Amino acid sequence: MPVLVFAESANGTFKKSNFEAVSYGARVAALLNTETFVIDFENLSDDVLKSLGDYGATKVYRVTNDALKNFDAGLHAKVLNDVAQKLNATTVIFSFNYSGKAIAPVLAAKMNAGYVAGAIDIPVMEGSTMKIRKNVFSGKAIALYAIHSDNKIIALTPNTVAPEKTENKCSVENLEIAIKATDSKVKVKEVVKASGKITLSDADIVVSAGRGLKGPENWGMVEEMANILGAATACSRPVADIHWRPHEEHVGQTGLTVRPNLYIALGISGAIQHLAGVNGSKVIVVINKDPEAPFFKAADYGIVGDVFEVVPKLNEAFKRFKAGA
Repeated sequence: MPVLVFAESANGTFKKSNFEAVSYGARVAALLNTETFVIDFENLSDDVLKSLGDYGATKVYRVTNDALKNFDAGLHAKVLNDVAQKLNATTVIFSFNYSGKAIAPVLAAKMNAGYVAGAIDIPVMEGSTMKIRKNVFSGKAIALYAIHSDNKIIALTPNTVAPEKTENKCSVENLEIAIKATDSKVKVKEVVKASGKITLSDADIVVSAGRGLKGPENWGMVEEMANILGAATACSRPVADIHWRPHEEHVGQTGLTVRPNLYIALGISGAIQHLAGVNGSKVIVVINKDPEAPFFKAADYGIVGDVFEVVPKLNEAFKRFKAGA
């Protein structure tokens, strides 16, 4: 009974979170003394799919169908359920990203599986019971979840378990899964994709700003810092609510949860709702003119100062560093 990993590709390649999920799946498979199978719905080349073998995949299955070109959580879950049955897989691994959050719960219902959303560590087996840790209470505590069901689904929080390269080689096979027109309940009228920018879910560095920027016209220095550092831009909820920045940049308890290697907060007070979405970051840098701002308690490094004075100086310093001056 192999472990099945859903690997989502984009623009003909795989993201870091997918390598993490495959590596995690391989380590779960080792616990269960079984193989690691990966499923992908894109018509990628064998060479690209075989790259997943570097992270522990033993077989990669390619399922191609025009119905799968546009994202449909219900249809994707239906196909994955058919794949799991065909391959006799009882454990399925996702990355806890947009797609994983949408597909995994539906698949869990179809498979009658126990589901842990947002795992942060390798499971521990006690007989047939799988125990998995995840963050709870906005990251203030860690809970240990036990899955007793035969079928198990885990969604791994990105940037929590580092991918491990192996000497493994994998094969690639096409897998035929029947899809009827009635299987999809969604009609896609238009697909708009962001381009030319680093997405928050994949960013190693995030530059975020709040109401301390005083208005959308001042975001130029935030975007400049992000461009210099190769970072994604983000914002606090009030900024998104008053339409200074698009809602897809909102991080926090009611927005995106990010775990970059470096999170830089500019003019954000650091209310608990915002911290819930960023406190998994490896390093947090806070710049705020209020020395009593709550964010300083969570920061690894802090600068008490006016962002309009500090940020331009930092940007010039980053440019000189990048230039090797």
